[in-house]
Amino acid sequence: MAIEWQVLGQAGSDNALHVTVDSGQSRESLLFDCGEGCLRDLRTSAIQSVAHLFFSHFHMDHVSGFDTFFRHNYNKPDAPIQVWGPPGTIEVMWHRFRGFSWNLHAGQPGEWIVKELSGRQISTAGFFTREAFAAIHRRPEQPLDDPVIYRSGTWHMENRLLPHGSIPSAAYRLVEEPRMNIDAGKLRSLDIMPGPWLKELTDAGIPDTNTVDLNGRVWTFGELRRELLTSTPGESLAYLTDFRIEPGTEIWDDIAAWLTGTTTLVCECHYRQEDSSLAIQNSHMTADLVGRLAADAGVGRLVLHHFSKRYSLDERNALHDQAKLFFPGTELPPGWSNRG
Repeated sequence: MAIEWQVLGQAGSDNALHVTVDSGQSRESLLFDCGEGCLRDLRTSAIQSVAHLFFSHFHMDHVSGFDTFFRHNYNKPDAPIQVWGPPGTIEVMWHRFRGFSWNLHAGQPGEWIVKELSGRQISTAGFFTREAFAAIHRRPEQPLDDPVIYRSGTWHMENRLLPHGSIPSAAYRLVEEPRMNIDAGKLRSLDIMPGPWLKELTDAGIPDTNTVDLNGRVWTFGELRRELLTSTPGESLAYLTDFRIEPGTEIWDDIAAWLTGTTTLVCECHYRQEDSSLAIQNSHMTADLVGRLAADAGVGRLVLHHFSKRYSLDERNALHDQAKLFFPGTELPPGWSNRG
């Protein structure tokens, strides 16, 4: 399995993150935020393949590109689109859906499932294209006892709410499930010949009670899994933007612990260290704090995004340098630096 990602948009402008989880058997596409112009970096087919749209919050620079996304997907026929976000998401999305005069909606496919995250529960509402999105179909609330908000067959999504001035900003962490591999040495020691059954053995959807005849012995899949499978952690990716937390505080320690061991952290880096007064005023992180957070969490790599438009190219390079002082594995998205 692999997590492929692309920061959308340019330095100093609106940004978003496009992610594809490739399990080897399927590819699932996710989008984090949807700023103005960000979707120009994607093919139409890529926009239409997105199954989950995760909003951090609804300031204009994170939602201005939604109309383009909506136009490509409003009547998607094959599966519902799920939209996730902080408190207020259901009402915001309903107004976005209803911001048009609908005339060709009757009989059209298209279902949108909107999920609102409070940290304690998930509130859900459904909307249908054939109804011109007129009705809000409320669904039972789901208690939330841990950070996992969604599970797929090969990955799960976690959520934390971070402070951004007077509103929360939703942070997300995508985690691949542990990878199950065949121990080739153990296979040889048991004198079992490989075959198509090996692929089924690593398929979690096939129950342990299934059996296969190998060299005259009937094995259950449960027995073979205990004998032959080894588990290694999958990759993980976290998306954090528009927030302010301080070292030494309870929330800093909580977020660092939550991010511990994350393969890739894609994190806002809105201000230079010298502009910390502006960062505090506008509830954003500075480059030094972002680097310290990545170091405290022990992530694999830190990718910076969401720079203030006030900065020149050289100043954007300085953002990178300041974060790198605290966390050497700091990177800029491709094309964001004039350095080789």
